[in-house]
Amino acid sequence: MQPRLTRTTVGIVGGGPAGLMLSHLLALSGIDSVVVDHRTRREIETTVRAGILEADSVRLLVDSGVSDRVHREGHAHGGIALRFGGTSHRVDFKALVGESAWLYPQTDVFIDLADARTRDAGDVRFGIRDTRVVDLTGPRPGILFTDADGVPQEIRCDYLVGADGSRSTCRQEVPEARRRHYFREYPFAWFGILAEAAPSAPELVYTHSERGFALISQRTETLQRMYFQCNPDEDVDQWSEDRIWAELQSRVAGPDGFTLNEGTITDKAVLRFRSFVAEPMRHGRLLLAGDAAHTVPPTGAKGLNLALADVRVLAELLERAVRENDDGALDRYSPRALDRVWRAQHFSYWMTTMLHTLPGATAFDVRRQLGELASVVGSTAGSTYLAEGYTGWPA
Repeated sequence: MQPRLTRTTVGIVGGGPAGLMLSHLLALSGIDSVVVDHRTRREIETTVRAGILEADSVRLLVDSGVSDRVHREGHAHGGIALRFGGTSHRVDFKALVGESAWLYPQTDVFIDLADARTRDAGDVRFGIRDTRVVDLTGPRPGILFTDADGVPQEIRCDYLVGADGSRSTCRQEVPEARRRHYFREYPFAWFGILAEAAPSAPELVYTHSERGFALISQRTETLQRMYFQCNPDEDVDQWSEDRIWAELQSRVAGPDGFTLNEGTITDKAVLRFRSFVAEPMRHGRLLLAGDAAHTVPPTGAKGLNLALADVRVLAELLERAVRENDDGALDRYSPRALDRVWRAQHFSYWMTTMLHTLPGATAFDVRRQLGELASVVGSTAGSTYLAEGYTGWPA
């Protein structure tokens, strides 16, 4: 069967937040696009994903007209607690840098963006299969796929964007001789749970303990997200609810009497830690964005924010390339995006290694971590660095 041909300016592989936000921003500039994703919309919006948004990410959602729901249903956090030695120390973001971070799940960001593209009659095609990208260095790159109804489709575009996640097929199309991949696998993971319980703290609590790291987060008034450091090959089925709560309680215990509100655990999973960067983020008329180009450990809450920062830059440069017929404008994409990516890699690595128990750590290593934590909370300069990185560097 001959594929049905669609002609557009920008073809986008990946219908997650990065792909949908890029499509939205391009539409605001009058540039047409088509977005495709092998997942159904239902699959994406029912996948449990945490979410901490930087201040500029919130402004991007609201000011670009996606939705103001983050202001109505999200939770602004003016700081976090660093807990070590059994005591919590608050880092006051508002006082230090005048900004907040927002607790707003990535799932809700996706729903807002998907609703906005539907509202604005955007061309987004979920549930496709057999996706291939072709002719990336020619004048008309293409996306070949079979749609949800089993009909072969072909999209031809001026520019093709790979926003297809950490297992990106688009990324693999960059010739090996023209790419460089930087990769780090961490020797631990997070055991994450969702629990039906009241919040245990008003803001996130990042905990360093003798038993390892723990993060106490929130979702709603009745549903909470929590994590503790574990072995990457930990078997979740070996952990009963009683065992999980005992482990979490032991990690946050201290002389101040802080305890967690417990409840029924509705989800549990092991989240592995990886850092990855692909350079460059452009090959011919292919441009990479979000997890397709880079991933970071979750400790610094940078993943989704980096994806949104990527497409903010990319939308600006694509508009210039289209309006001025200047492909050279896209040469600036990799350097601008990667500058922020590597800053975020450092911030995430710093937060991770400061708070987690490292394999083979000696008593000296542990005491050094405690000294580092004390320096951060005891110094305006140290606390400001954390606040700047966590709430986001200016766009």
